[in-house]
Amino acid sequence: MITASEPSWIAPFTGLSPRDFRKLMTALRHEGADTVRPGRPWSLPFEDRVLLVAAYWRTNLTLRQLAPLFGVSKSAADRIIDHIGPLLALKPRRRFRKDTVLIVDGTLVPTRDHSIAEQSKNYRYSTNHQVVIDADTRLVVAIGRPVPGHRHDSKAWEESGAKAAVGRITTIADGGYLGTGLIIPHRRPPGGELVQWKQEHNHSHKQVRARVEHVFARMKTWKILRDCRLQGDGVHHAMLGIARLHNLLQAA
Repeated sequence: MITASEPSWIAPFTGLSPRDFRKLMTALRHEGADTVRPGRPWSLPFEDRVLLVAAYWRTNLTLRQLAPLFGVSKSAADRIIDHIGPLLALKPRRRFRKDTVLIVDGTLVPTRDHSIAEQSKNYRYSTNHQVVIDADTRLVVAIGRPVPGHRHDSKAWEESGAKAAVGRITTIADGGYLGTGLIIPHRRPPGGELVQWKQEHNHSHKQVRARVEHVFARMKTWKILRDCRLQGDGVHHAMLGIARLHNLLQAA
């Protein structure tokens, strides 16, 4: 069976070293994630419950496939995911250095819960997630709540709460954020060409902005972000939890 007591299982399912996984456990306990609750005790120790959730996000196995690997029932695995998922969520950064520069972009997550998803440009029912990273450290600092996948980034930026999460911090984005007040590339005038300095500025802007795409690529190695079966807030909790694990790995 898979268990956190065997260190060799930790890296494949969390991306973290055993040492960083222990740091995560310490932080979660400090946040009160392992408090004793009334009623029937959990069938797995806290470390194994966290590992089960990470394994679910990482592999996107069905609960019928995943539960036997941890020696629990399907319903027990479902309860563990519902309980631990929100506790792993990334907390948005509240304070920034004066010289901080952020990057925002939206990414689509195919989502089977059609009550929160809509058909998007990838022709699948998806949710749009606005992800904000620190341009210097490449750490995720905030993720907006999911909005339907057909929502334009310029609207999703405000509707998701991502705009409110970063306040007035300098933020760059692509041309899809026209009219938002963010720093976007210079637009070519109708029938004309950009002057040289604007072309050079756009080139450097694109190079910096590519960092958020690199973050997306790393986060989407977690297969649940390629076909999410979770209902309601499940996809939001998965995005936030994966972002937290990404930050731990990035900072290691």
